[in-house]
Amino acid sequence: MSPHRWTRRNVLLAGAALGSMPLAGITREQRMITRPIPASGEQLPVIGLGTYSVFDVESTPKQIGSRREIVDLLLGAGGNVIDTSPMYNRSERVIGDIISSGAPRDAMFIATKVWTDGRDAGIEQMTRSADLMNTDVIDLMQVHNLRDTEVHLQSIRELQELGKIRYSGLTHYRAGAHDALEKSVREYRPQFLQINYSLAEREADRRLLPLAQELGVAVIINRPYQAGSLFRAVRGRELPEWARGFAASWGQFFLKFIISHPAVTCVIPATSKPQHMRDNLGAGFGELPDAAMRERMIEFVGEL
Repeated sequence: MSPHRWTRRNVLLAGAALGSMPLAGITREQRMITRPIPASGEQLPVIGLGTYSVFDVESTPKQIGSRREIVDLLLGAGGNVIDTSPMYNRSERVIGDIISSGAPRDAMFIATKVWTDGRDAGIEQMTRSADLMNTDVIDLMQVHNLRDTEVHLQSIRELQELGKIRYSGLTHYRAGAHDALEKSVREYRPQFLQINYSLAEREADRRLLPLAQELGVAVIINRPYQAGSLFRAVRGRELPEWARGFAASWGQFFLKFIISHPAVTCVIPATSKPQHMRDNLGAGFGELPDAAMRERMIEFVGEL
């Protein structure tokens, strides 16, 4: 897939996505910040969409319509990564319903996961994921939480050879799994790694993020707000004046810390609320904090 460009359709959708965000200075010629996938050079926008819990809904017109609005906001602002899993119950089916409703599949980078034991069960699950999401090709297939890693990565690579999957990956969401992840990344050399990382969970700074840079592995970040604990920590506080040059909200403050790390390819905050999607997307534009500012952000959050 080629990087997103500002077509007339992009501009119209972006008007809805960005119209209420305080992002003065963004023009039609600007694009969301992107990062290259080391394995291919393909550019990915830095702000994506997670679907855990928020896309686990019934396939009614109302529910599909509201999730379609979130996806349209993402695509209209130049984003494309949508991450899901069979573990997220109805989320894959909902993505398929959104595509069936007319959302452009070719504008999306769809990432899902395999989470079962055994070769046959894994292939069956991956095939079902593609069917549920109404797609012939899955952009990124990840072994979820390192479950039966060797078996599933072999199957993923076979499906890559057949053109059914584009990229391979490994995931986890707990810092306690980082040692096992490091070992698996070194042994199996996936093209993507999905991990938890935020101003409240910086364990990945120690080895995993440097390792990804060393080996040329793309990194997707989950749990960017540590399940909401960061927002609770700043409740009732104004954004510091020194942060207003790069962030217009606490959400953008937290997200820009993540995407300013050079090893990070994309972050996937989950939401079903349009106003939150708009705010998240704002983090993909404008200045990013430099190394000195990142240290100031760490110190600030550490004192909360």
